[in-house]
Amino acid sequence: MMHDTLCSRRDVCLDVAPLQRRLPTPPLARAAALIVGAAFASAPGAVTAQQNFPVKPIRFIVPFSAGGGTDTMARIIAQKMSENWGQPVVIENRTGAGGTIGTAIAAKATPDGHTLLVSSAGFVISAALHANNLPYDTFRDFTGVTQIGYSTSTLVITPMLGVKTLKTFIDLAKTRPGKILFSSGGAGSSTHLSGERFRLAAGIKAVHVGFKGSSDALLEVVAGRVHYVITGLLTTLPFIKDGRIVCLAVSTPLRSPLLPDVPTIAELLPGYKREGSHVMIAPSATPRPIVHQISKEVRRIFELPDVRERLKHFDYLLSPTTPEELDKILRVDVQTFSELVVRAGLRSK
Repeated sequence: MMHDTLCSRRDVCLDVAPLQRRLPTPPLARAAALIVGAAFASAPGAVTAQQNFPVKPIRFIVPFSAGGGTDTMARIIAQKMSENWGQPVVIENRTGAGGTIGTAIAAKATPDGHTLLVSSAGFVISAALHANNLPYDTFRDFTGVTQIGYSTSTLVITPMLGVKTLKTFIDLAKTRPGKILFSSGGAGSSTHLSGERFRLAAGIKAVHVGFKGSSDALLEVVAGRVHYVITGLLTTLPFIKDGRIVCLAVSTPLRSPLLPDVPTIAELLPGYKREGSHVMIAPSATPRPIVHQISKEVRRIFELPDVRERLKHFDYLLSPTTPEELDKILRVDVQTFSELVVRAGLRSK
């Protein structure tokens, strides 16, 4: 075995390794060594986690059908993320039960950052609506990655009703209690709660009909089998432009620049507003360095000129956050929707 040595100017070397083993380490040196050791124990791991991620295809679980607003945003992010990181980003649409089926699958995924949930306000709505009756724990099983943003929601109706304004639609609905149908992407989805919020604000008795996703709910209105739906402009705009549905109002505080002649719901029903947003979430045990890496990547994507230009055509407001900020937002949103579902009679106190 080769030992450490000290050599004099005459090249007489003294083997000091046995001596070093016998000498005690001073207390301050021991403390410094512990601090430096702890730093290297965590920092290299964090750096390695980031350098090694991603090492395989990334999976985005979207708990709603293809073609909806949540799915569209997931695909925009997926394309740019794949181009930058050199790994495929695959979209899996796992629909049903207001988004809880796909969400449950994400909760059980390996927490290594390669499986992420891209959801809508339906994530917090399900927590408010079903409380402790979910196949996952909203806060224990997930951690926030980033808020994505808000789509402009539109209240659209079938042309078969023969009305052109929000006021005349409400007046008509009041003469047909229980006969006006509104669709949604399933019980507990964001489109469901948007419909309930509007029903309460307008004072009408409309009947909810749930489908597997928001795009399905919209197509039922296009076909005239359901009377109205409140869903994102991202998916309704093509049908509005070709006259297959009539847009009566938007849910944003101000009118949309894409539909300047369409009023806001709040213009007729003061105080009405939409809640919730599109979000990206990871299984709770996902390493924090990876969570932050993904969050920063999404923010980078949102700064790309072509992404911003594309979303202008759908009047979509990007609103990325840190993981910690999103965790706080989700808790506030669960409380807000808990109050709404009680008012709507969807859950007892």
